[in-house]
Amino acid sequence: MDRFDAMQAFARVVEAGSFTKAAATLHMSKTSVTQLVQQLEARLRVRLLNRTTRKVNITADGAAYYDHVVRLLADMDDAETSLSSASMAPRGRLRVDVPSPFARMLLIPALPEFYARYPEIQLTMGVSDRIVDIIGENVDCVVRGGEITDQSLVARHIGDLQIGIYAAPSYLQRAGTPVHPRELEEGNHSTVGFLWSRTGKALPYAMQRGEERIEAQGRPLLTVDDGNAYLAAGLAGLGVLWLPHYMAKPHLATGELLPLFEDWSMAPMPMYLAFPPNRHVSAKLRVFIDWVMVLMAEHAPVVERG
Repeated sequence: MDRFDAMQAFARVVEAGSFTKAAATLHMSKTSVTQLVQQLEARLRVRLLNRTTRKVNITADGAAYYDHVVRLLADMDDAETSLSSASMAPRGRLRVDVPSPFARMLLIPALPEFYARYPEIQLTMGVSDRIVDIIGENVDCVVRGGEITDQSLVARHIGDLQIGIYAAPSYLQRAGTPVHPRELEEGNHSTVGFLWSRTGKALPYAMQRGEERIEAQGRPLLTVDDGNAYLAAGLAGLGVLWLPHYMAKPHLATGELLPLFEDWSMAPMPMYLAFPPNRHVSAKLRVFIDWVMVLMAEHAPVVERG
């Protein structure tokens, strides 16, 4: 038995919650992972995991051993990095998941600069607006808009997205230009709805002008669950959009979108980067987090709350 492989297999089973998921992330067969954990238990002479037909639960001894294993694996990773001839250059594969518009409009265009600094880091990037099982899918970190409700994750506030309301000229020619947000609830007006993965619903937006405060959602004729599709629907004239400024900016410059209700304001949308608390923050993950924070400081800096 290779003790390193056995400890790594045990840690992944704990984090993924099943032998099947652990085997997939380790690119091993379920049988091999099971045998490694069994051999580890035989060597230690304790039961680390309780197995049923439906789930795997860690024992008290297993939990204590897991804490030691995570630290040991992290120390081994650091030791290998420090002995590398490229010790000052973080290296290895990172798996991240980010919203689709953020990837297309901010992150990916800036990646040449990232790779110029860190050529030995390989990114596997999930691009989606869905909820990701960070531990089960072995994702190193995610970037998400809105508050992080999963208390089991470490979340860093990396920026705030300023939100505005926009429509395509073709929409305004057809439906007219509204002068008050309440008009979106009536008459010929329509909006494009965005289906938030956390709630499964299209949520209203809180808006304020002086002492007047309202919640507006309008009447969505089309509701989508992807940011790029949401923007495309607005550009096609299918309805009014609520957009982060970075998404609207290039289309304002070309005249493809026009701003509405500029005397109204909305609270910015917080952006967070989250990762598992028991996941070792390796050098490659650390520099990626720092780089994303610098990128956000340029395009959507954190707004100081009073």
